[in-house]
Amino acid sequence: MSNTIKLPQKLMLLGSGELGKEFVIAAQRLGNYVIAVDRYDNAPAMQVADCAEVISMLSADDLEAVVTKHKPDLIIPEIEAIRTEKLQEFAQRGITVIPTAAATNYTMNRDRIRELAHQELGIRTAKYGYAVTLAELVDISQAIGFPNVVKPVMSSSGKGQSVVLGKEEVETAWNYAIANSRGDSQKVIVEEFINFEIEITLLTIKQWNAPTIFCLPIGHRQERGDYQESWQPAAISQQQILQAQTIAKKVTDALGGAGIFGVEFFITKDEVIFSELSPRPHDTGMVTLISQNLNEFELHLRAILGLPIPHIELLGNSASAVILATEKLDAIVFTGVAEALAEKDVDIRLFGKPTAHPYRRMGVALAKADTVEQARAKATKAASKIKLHSLNQ
Repeated sequence: MSNTIKLPQKLMLLGSGELGKEFVIAAQRLGNYVIAVDRYDNAPAMQVADCAEVISMLSADDLEAVVTKHKPDLIIPEIEAIRTEKLQEFAQRGITVIPTAAATNYTMNRDRIRELAHQELGIRTAKYGYAVTLAELVDISQAIGFPNVVKPVMSSSGKGQSVVLGKEEVETAWNYAIANSRGDSQKVIVEEFINFEIEITLLTIKQWNAPTIFCLPIGHRQERGDYQESWQPAAISQQQILQAQTIAKKVTDALGGAGIFGVEFFITKDEVIFSELSPRPHDTGMVTLISQNLNEFELHLRAILGLPIPHIELLGNSASAVILATEKLDAIVFTGVAEALAEKDVDIRLFGKPTAHPYRRMGVALAKADTVEQARAKATKAASKIKLHSLNQ
């Protein structure tokens, strides 16, 4: 990346969900031109981008056509389900892929990043194994022991994840994981169940020509493998923070490039255990839309463009809570937004997804307060006030 930074640049976003939407907003505030790409029309980021393309990102031909048409300066993947071999080809042709084409290939599947951390870098992870058939899953689950966690090696936002308490639940977990697998993969990972005190995301910002820096750790809670709420700062010790930072830097240094990485950890009474990594803004990091002077999307943009990040400041104890759909809906309208916004230091983001189905994330409530506990309560209360309806009802 050159030391001479010229704006605007042409950015191609592969994946146009709610995280991509916030990134597009950040990019356009600095005058950049953004092409939003996804597998369906009117995805959230498309609604604010300069132009949009609907393609299959698992098709090398579709990717070739859209890159040839638009000639972007940078390609920025927002999802895992991409033909990553094609991204490596683009990189060989001189197009910058964020954070790198090789890193995107590594992190597309949970198996590759787990093996990089555990086998190549010697980092402590949960015990794990893989299965490509139900029979293999039964054998590996028994070898690792119960309870364990089963999930697809490639999925979106934790979908397809189950906690398996005994042998009689293995088949159900297999079916759920395969049904929610993204891309070509029919492979699942089985993990040791870690009895953690808290699960955190450490947003790690890798820069082209400056040191790696970190946001304060973000605590989060999941259900069905998907994030439900997050808060910042997470209540862990300074020693645990330093351990997490050391591990995160080791993994991101191995991946290279620049941008923000969402590095997840299990924090137990005695250990800081690496869990997963996403080479892009993280869903739990949406709390930074209210908690920091620079949110995770602005930090990602600055890092990939080589712009300075002189200071990251926590603006207050903060939390986010998701707004979920409870039924299948088209032509969606929301009620309760005014009631949610009536309380001080509460904000709402509605993502603009064109359709809803049970448990689909449709928005997020954000809150600040004197304590993290108060912020969590305010965000959860605000989210509960917002209801989804069909315009046709």
